[in-house]
Amino acid sequence: MTAYALAHLRPAPMNDEILRYIERIQATMDPFGGRFLVHDQQVEVKEGPFPGAVVLISFPDMDRARAWYDSPAYREILPLRTDNIPGETILVDGVAPDYDAGLTAAHWREALGL
Repeated sequence: MTAYALAHLRPAPMNDEILRYIERIQATMDPFGGRFLVHDQQVEVKEGPFPGAVVLISFPDMDRARAWYDSPAYREILPLRTDNIPGETILVDGVAPDYDAGLTAAHWREALGL
C-alpha cells in the first residue's frame, strides 16, 4: 500500500543550505521509489491557521518510506533543512483504493455501541 511522507514547514528565509537540500533530496528518494506529489506549492487555507508550506512525497510502501528517511544519504542532508526551517514531518500509510469512510464509521459505531 502506498505510504506518504508529509511535512508541514514553517516560513523561513531562503539560504544556501536550504537550496543544497532541495538540490540533493531527489537523489535520496530515487532508490526507494519516492516521488513528490506536492512541493513548493501555495496552499489555500480553508480552516484554521496554517503558516508555511506542505511537502508530500509518495513511496510504494511504508517499508521504503522508512528506509528512505533512515537512509545514510537522507540523514546526511537532513540537517540542511532542520537547522533552517522549523516544521514537522510524518510518515503515514495511505488507504486502499476501495476504502469507504462510511464503513469505518459503521465499525466505530458498532465498537462503541452507538
